Amino acid sequence: MDALLTASNSETLICDRQDTETYLLGYQSWTKHNLCIDSFHGDIAYFTTRRDALCPYIAVNETMLQMAEKPLIVYALPPESPWGHPIRDAYGLVRVRERGYWDDGYRQRKFKKLRAKHQKYNHHIDCLPGSDLTRQQLLAWGGEHFSRYGILEKELDGFLDYVRHLELLVFQVKDPMGETVLTDVSVIMPERGQVYGSFCQWNPAFRNDSPGLYAWLLAAQWTYDQGYETYNLGPVGDYPYKSLFVSDVEPSY
Repeated sequence: MDALLTASNSETLICDRQDTETYLLGYQSWTKHNLCIDSFHGDIAYFTTRRDALCPYIAVNETMLQMAEKPLIVYALPPESPWGHPIRDAYGLVRVRERGYWDDGYRQRKFKKLRAKHQKYNHHIDCLPGSDLTRQQLLAWGGEHFSRYGILEKELDGFLDYVRHLELLVFQVKDPMGETVLTDVSVIMPERGQVYGSFCQWNPAFRNDSPGLYAWLLAAQWTYDQGYETYNLGPVGDYPYKSLFVSDVEPSY
């Protein structure tokens, strides 16, 4: 009887430890309780990680896969990952240092028009440590965007966790009266020579000035000016208008 009690207590301790322990992998940390969120595709229920909505290159390992609720779908695995299968979508890459990118006649004309439309606006650029970011600030930058696309608070927490050792690039554009035209937030990823466009919240009142396209132009120009190789527009499969900027695609897994 004593041996059975000892075994039972041991199993309880192991279970408790797993429930409360924090696991680390790359830019990600998680516990058993915050690893997964509920997701749906039509009537099909499944689980994703809390980073899939706003973060690129989601790493996984055996420990994570064993702990996760099932069925689990992880989007945007890094191309070097031993896990995953290619899907139809891809990352749209802007190779800002590629020869001829800025000299392409079509792009030059389009970019000139975008800059002309926004000449009257005021621009503010910020680079800040992700460790300083709060959920309140994140909601101030993108709350309407998150609501529109059904991005959950748990996914905001996943973003806050992911960027805690990275820097953020934030563009804010306002009209002469101080009304916000757009707020664009990107993640700077030096080890990949890349700036990743996480989200852009733009004001529908300025739709005719193509604020989303202008935000990408600002970010691509900053990427070039700061010596990085690539501005990543994120998934391009459902967004054909991104083709103006895209010079290359990277398969998604």
